[in-house]
Amino acid sequence: MPARSLTPEAVRERGNLPRHIAIIMDGNGRWAKARGVPRLMGHRAGREAVREAVKGCVALGVEVLTLYTFSIENWNRPRREVQALMSILRHTLREERDELRDQNVRLGVIGRIADLPAPVREVIDETRRELSSCTGLLLNLALSYSGRAELVDAIGRMLSEPARGTRPRVDEAFVEAHLETAGLPDPDLLIRTSGEMRLSNFMLWQLAYTELWITDTLWPDFRRRHLYQAVADFQGRERRFGRVD
Repeated sequence: MPARSLTPEAVRERGNLPRHIAIIMDGNGRWAKARGVPRLMGHRAGREAVREAVKGCVALGVEVLTLYTFSIENWNRPRREVQALMSILRHTLREERDELRDQNVRLGVIGRIADLPAPVREVIDETRRELSSCTGLLLNLALSYSGRAELVDAIGRMLSEPARGTRPRVDEAFVEAHLETAGLPDPDLLIRTSGEMRLSNFMLWQLAYTELWITDTLWPDFRRRHLYQAVADFQGRERRFGRVD
């Protein structure tokens, strides 16, 4: 079905909706370069794409939307760019609170939050508190995050637990209970923009059986119709989880 003809109602009627969608938001720099504008203009333009993704997930009834917002590797970018990204994040959270509340959206965060500047952490805490009464979509921001770091931190938490007399059974459930996504369903669908074909150290444990949807669309140009097309394509796939027919 053509993306432009898809409506949230039509997508919902098809059934088999993903409970959890994760997105690697890529292409802000290339978007800016193609237009001959500063790189930071691409990051600012990406804000509308985030808004569109949130509204689309709300319309579909998706439970969790996780956005790869700032990776641990991103700290290696030029200091001025990092400072600008933190400023954009802080202002966006403040300015979008009312709209998120109107959409019944909660806020979650995963990653090494202690690495973030204090003013950013304060705004995150304020926003989470102000949206804590919401019961709809969980907007989950991955900040100062990497999949390998999450696993390292999970192992650290396991090793630091006090002895209980008997050795705990180490299985998948035990590991998942120590991840930052404990209690959340694994992503059913991963969307990556800008055509890149890699996971970029994102949710390495959780994406084990996730369906991938790659688009050449750069993140600032991403709109609800792209989300609906990704979900419609997901609905047409058969997930075997390693089983044979």
